[in-house]
Amino acid sequence: GRAVRFSPHGLSDIKTSRQIAADTEEDIYRILRIDCLDPELRENETFINAALKQPLPALVTFDQIKGDMQAHSNWSDGEETIKHIAQYVLNAFPHYQYVVITDHATEKKSVYSLQPKDFARQSDEIDSVNLSIGFSFLKKGVEVDILEDGQLSLTDEELKRFDWVIASVHSNFVHDSTDRLIAACRNPYVHCIGHPSGRLIGSRKPSPVNWDQVFEQAAITGTAMEINARPNRLDLDDGLVKKAIRSGVKLVIDTDAHALTHFDFMQLGVWVARRGACNKQDILNTGRWKDIERFKKNKMGLLK
Repeated sequence: GRAVRFSPHGLSDIKTSRQIAADTEEDIYRILRIDCLDPELRENETFINAALKQPLPALVTFDQIKGDMQAHSNWSDGEETIKHIAQYVLNAFPHYQYVVITDHATEKKSVYSLQPKDFARQSDEIDSVNLSIGFSFLKKGVEVDILEDGQLSLTDEELKRFDWVIASVHSNFVHDSTDRLIAACRNPYVHCIGHPSGRLIGSRKPSPVNWDQVFEQAAITGTAMEINARPNRLDLDDGLVKKAIRSGVKLVIDTDAHALTHFDFMQLGVWVARRGACNKQDILNTGRWKDIERFKKNKMGLLK
């Protein structure tokens, strides 16, 4: 093959020292006989070396996302009705196949928390909106607190009724959350850990966590980890995303929307996933809802 030198001055033939002209980046990669790398992978020599041996899977893209897995309505602390959420998302994201309504059901019972007495009424409202749409677009989810002893803010009997359960730490962020996160992973009715590190960019540092232990348990129990796309969270960050997928953990990208404009955050989450080297197979909500049901069934089987 042709021996070439790649330097800041461009490509040159080692034998003749002549410059090799190329019109595009793709041409340069072709001459170097390397699979064309997405820009997010070019910082890491590991991926460059891997590309020399075989084509790498393409990074996940926004148009592969089939639905948003966390959204809050005015049943808890969201601004909008469930009907308005459905109308907006169907119009703004016509390729979405589902949106999960995941109102907070917190230990601190307040006007901003979904109460057990409300579950049936909210379920009926979602059924009614889906009936008017013509298919099961809205899914019935909930976001519960992981309490300081590792218990959840709802009982297993209450969790059973939901299509998708997110468990999140909402208190005592300064203490090590490892045991709390592992306990939540081991609950067969918890499908995803929300904003796992608890960071708020510019105002709250991530909680101390032994990520090797948490990701190992998430993989063993079949529990997904969230990439929360809100711009002040972006949690998991790209470094932890890489560690999670190396551990065999499935990830979910969602917006944690509390207002209609928040659904646009999905692209931010996709960018985090791309920086974390995720392909389509690493992200659960690139699949159809039947794939998510299969994921849930798999978790139940692992914990029997």
